[in-house]
Amino acid sequence: MSSTLRALFESLQRRMRPEDVAELVLTELGPELTRSQTHLLMKAASGSLKRGVHQLTSMAQDFERPAPPMRKVRKAVELFTHAPVLSDEDAADVEKVSAFVARLGAEIRKQFQKSDFAGDRLNKEARLSAGLEISRRRYNKLFRFLARFEEKLETYRLEQRKYEATRIAKSSLATRLSWEDFSKSRDAACFIAYFTARRNRRSVFTNTGQDRALDEIADMLLTRFKQNPCTEGWRAIAHVLPDVDVVRHLSDVDKMGLFVTWLAMLHDIADLLRHTWERSLFDRSTMVVQRGDDSSTWNATAGAWNSARQGWLGLAHALGMHDAVDMMCLGKVMRLMASDVVRWHARSGGDLEPDTLIWSELPPPWEVLTGRQRCTRSYVERVCRKHGVDPELKGWTSHPGQRRAVPFSPTPELVHGVVVSHPQLASAIKKAGWFSGKPGKGLDDDVGPFVVRRDEQGAVVGVTAVEVEEPRH
Repeated sequence: MSSTLRALFESLQRRMRPEDVAELVLTELGPELTRSQTHLLMKAASGSLKRGVHQLTSMAQDFERPAPPMRKVRKAVELFTHAPVLSDEDAADVEKVSAFVARLGAEIRKQFQKSDFAGDRLNKEARLSAGLEISRRRYNKLFRFLARFEEKLETYRLEQRKYEATRIAKSSLATRLSWEDFSKSRDAACFIAYFTARRNRRSVFTNTGQDRALDEIADMLLTRFKQNPCTEGWRAIAHVLPDVDVVRHLSDVDKMGLFVTWLAMLHDIADLLRHTWERSLFDRSTMVVQRGDDSSTWNATAGAWNSARQGWLGLAHALGMHDAVDMMCLGKVMRLMASDVVRWHARSGGDLEPDTLIWSELPPPWEVLTGRQRCTRSYVERVCRKHGVDPELKGWTSHPGQRRAVPFSPTPELVHGVVVSHPQLASAIKKAGWFSGKPGKGLDDDVGPFVVRRDEQGAVVGVTAVEVEEPRH
């Protein structure tokens, strides 16, 4: 297999721009493309970093990973006599660090996650009985260190789950595709890599919907695969596009395998949703974020739930499990909206999204999934019709229907969702703290002239650099 195909596979773990993935697809497929297919791909590839006008971007090309507790691990090696040395790779593994901390606790006879300073410490007699020949001061120091380490580890574990939820929300199961499945069909691989890059794009600050991931280029690549399909290619595509017309090509074994994967994922995401919900004071009737709400965790997890739910529904229908959906109809989860976006939407003449009213009336889906509450398809249908929503068309009771490709649009430079015309200008605006919800600073003099664009309600929708003509001599 070519190095380009390997690069396409590695792009699934990153956040590359669709333009740069299109460049790789052009290199991989090359002479096999028709003139019209090449023309379509060049729409995107002409803006790649390899051949683009600016040849740089202010946007990170990877998802931000949680920072592993490296400092705690290194400090533990200094403090504890028998502490094993962990590699950087092992220190990023939550389970290996948990075992590491438990082993350190055994050295001072501390039980894992028993960290109450008043009730869980050993007194002098207990320490002597356990064979601990260390001073009270050193014992207390080690106990406090492990207690803080365990808190840090739980925070890291939560951030890891949030990181995984973010990636599932964006690209379904793309990051879990094996090289073996990915490389079976080059046409399928090119579609998956490009479509994943489209799905991984950042959200634009808007009071309308986001641009669809399936554009004319992705649609062309999918059509190419359909002209020479294979079972392995369908299985790989189902990881990123688990629609009924895709998963119906899978064997029953593969269908059931993906169904079980999605169901297990729903259980894990449901637990994180419940955990976040119980620590917050969300208003389900409006879903407007309030000060103190953990909106980043909630929105990432809600997105992951909706993505996993869509995959689960697609497989359930493909397997003919209609009775199961009739008895347990898992609802969608609404994201939290910033109050300024809500006000902007209202000033533009928009009303509260009816899906929010449905979500607020249905039982929480994590309660339904665990069997604590019932939510049947017929009940969801009644609630949807009560609020003037077609339950099938909006995907409340069935998998979304026919897909429609949109025209390709270049990936914009963004600063907190606001479109900025130039990467250098975007970097300067980020540095100055614009659009962050906090007071911003002025820009450096060498940034050059620019124009802030607003809509009719006064909301900032973009910043454009102004070209200045050189004086003629």
